[in-house]
Amino acid sequence: MTLGTSLTKKFPREFSELLTPRGLQILNGQAPEACARFGTTEAYFANFPKLIRRLQASQCMRLLDQNLYEYMRVEQRRIPPDSITGMKENYSDTLTKTMHIKTGCLLTKTSKVYQAARKIGLVQMMQSESFARFAEVVTGLKLERNLNMQVSCYEPGDYAGPHNDHHPEFPDIRNGYIDFHVMFANDAVAHHYLVYAERGHFSKIVDINIHGAISVYKLPFWHFTTPLAAKPGREAEARRWLLLGSFVIAG
Repeated sequence: MTLGTSLTKKFPREFSELLTPRGLQILNGQAPEACARFGTTEAYFANFPKLIRRLQASQCMRLLDQNLYEYMRVEQRRIPPDSITGMKENYSDTLTKTMHIKTGCLLTKTSKVYQAARKIGLVQMMQSESFARFAEVVTGLKLERNLNMQVSCYEPGDYAGPHNDHHPEFPDIRNGYIDFHVMFANDAVAHHYLVYAERGHFSKIVDINIHGAISVYKLPFWHFTTPLAAKPGREAEARRWLLLGSFVIAG
């Protein structure tokens, strides 16, 4: 089923049905400048705005608002209260990963968020061949198809503090893995940014407040998202959704 009309109740079975002509070019390997970005270089991040058709992006966001939002739960980690008072030496400050965000993990089939996501076809679309294939074409890497899936919803003040997403205790991903982000945002959001490290400094910043955008990460690397800011007077409606698929690099 496609998202051709406002009466549609489900995501399409294949991710490719959401893509613009430019997005389909990338998927089919017909855009050399967007292909194999990570395979033979040291690159680890690529951002592609406006690869999902505008109408379909808005319908996707409406499906998420109407069917998943009520099942999302706040995940938060505060700054430890003794992070300052517990210091004994100058400049010895450290900070664990902090965050405040609504999230739903699509791993447990008995969970309400998984069942709701499956009912609207989101799980099926994220498990589609074209979803994984897009990430493969952009990265130039062969990816395993058994992905981890998660949905996140950012509202005013929501953020993820500096972290690197390194998991040395897990053999399959200790040497790196791929995160594939599909993003939707409404026009009540004023700004939301991703900041990431290059050459040892947080020197890169990317606008992630783009409706119908795609980002691809080769983790681990240091990064954080700034607190989402709403346009004045529209705090109650400002929202940005993120569909996240995490892939093990084959071999």
